[in-house]
Amino acid sequence: MLVRLEALMISFIAVANAYIWPSPQLDALEAARFDQQGFNANLLTGFIQPCDTFQFGSDTGRANAADWIRTAYHDMATHNSTDGTGGLDASIRLQKNRYGQSDGFDNTMTLIFLLDIVNRYISTADNIALAALIAIENWSVTVFLVASHLHSGGPEIAFRGGRADAAVPNAPGVPEPQQDLASHIASFARQEFTQAEMIGLVVCGHTFGGVQHDFFPDIVNVLNDTTDTEDVAHFDTTFVTFDNNVALEYISGTTQNPLVVGFNDTTNSDKCSLIRSTSIPPLAQICSRRMLDTVPSNVTLTDVITPLPVKPSNVELILDGDTLQLWGQVRLWNMTEDPTRTVSMLWDDHIGGTGNATLSFAGLSSSIGGKYSAVWYGFNATSLLSFLSLDAIAGVTNLSFVVDGQLEDQDGLGFGLQDGFMFSQTSCLFGDPVVANFAVAVRNGVSPTRVYLEQSITDSVQRVSVSMSEIDIMPPSEPVAANAAYSLWSINITEETTSYGIGAEIDGVKYSMTDMHVMVLFPPCPA
Repeated sequence: MLVRLEALMISFIAVANAYIWPSPQLDALEAARFDQQGFNANLLTGFIQPCDTFQFGSDTGRANAADWIRTAYHDMATHNSTDGTGGLDASIRLQKNRYGQSDGFDNTMTLIFLLDIVNRYISTADNIALAALIAIENWSVTVFLVASHLHSGGPEIAFRGGRADAAVPNAPGVPEPQQDLASHIASFARQEFTQAEMIGLVVCGHTFGGVQHDFFPDIVNVLNDTTDTEDVAHFDTTFVTFDNNVALEYISGTTQNPLVVGFNDTTNSDKCSLIRSTSIPPLAQICSRRMLDTVPSNVTLTDVITPLPVKPSNVELILDGDTLQLWGQVRLWNMTEDPTRTVSMLWDDHIGGTGNATLSFAGLSSSIGGKYSAVWYGFNATSLLSFLSLDAIAGVTNLSFVVDGQLEDQDGLGFGLQDGFMFSQTSCLFGDPVVANFAVAVRNGVSPTRVYLEQSITDSVQRVSVSMSEIDIMPPSEPVAANAAYSLWSINITEETTSYGIGAEIDGVKYSMTDMHVMVLFPPCPA
């Protein structure tokens, strides 16, 4: 799919309160936020479910989902509201000796998972926030009291993206168990939280999990419990559910929280934090807007990301002779499978024509907890592993969809699809050692200033960068016609095991194809 890298497409539909497709960063963030389970599920949620288990053993007394919340707060707690530094910026990956942050196995393993799934559009910090959000929203269903009303399950949390990963460590900021109440109040005030919000954050952060003996022997004794082999003293009796029992049990005097009634009174920090709690603040607001959205002052988050009601996904154009291969799927939000449903795709071309095709059911997706669902349809009516064949001269400029007779076209805007440059199937391998000839088809009349290959790489502090790895493809000295509509630009690459995307600069604007191509999969060049 050809997408513009600038933010010009990040506009919003008033009714749907969603962005306009395509927008590469928002597309990626929206998918990570909502495509949690089933067809086209994101990688992150595979590490979060189920909520009451620990991926490194059973009967440990631990649950991985608690680690996501702990990591998010401990990363955010570096925020200094006076100078605007710190916040949720993944600096925790750079400073692993903060009190309580690498003393436990959980943050180290959490970061190992997250660092493997960052990309050019989603930072490690965004993934930390997403992991915490998804864990809270999909925590095991329970009934909890908020503002005198009963609710079931975790709350829905608004998500904003665009966090930037820090390049250097921040000053430590997590309140320590041995500190007194005044120190805790001062620490949370530095983070720009009131005393009421401090209580809410303690309730949010300690609604699940507990304190482990191995890392905090001065707080927790060996438990000698065969169902709790890692000796975790839990914060409340419902330590695998999102609720406010950690506060309710404190108020009722029944708590077994090791940071309230622990044998070492100098580390009973929750007793200090909760001592003034006569009511419990709304957890969802504090866990999201106040915790996940606390970032350095030089970072601007996106607007709240809401799911597109109709969203093309994995769209890819490839030139194959006189044909454009159009690959992809479309997601229909808040729908379930219906064998009687009809879905078709319409498209406009460069010569004033239109086309249409019936789409095939591809699969279902949902949140981990099943609160919402979506259905997917492939661009080919007979096979998910196939494509629509379009005439290369006519090309394609715009898509729209018809669902049971209802036109879906982003309020008349359509789903813009530019075909100015794309991968060419003439790409091939030759020689010994092997050399890859990477060919890009450029539509006649487009006249790009540059065409280049892109590769995502990480810098010395594990931040993903793309611009550092652009490889320019020189224009041919004489036009190399692919067909009547396209010419070929090509480059020989010796690192045939590497995958690359394609970018171009046209009229001063940089564009990028979102699909990647692994050169080792290229066919042999014709003899």
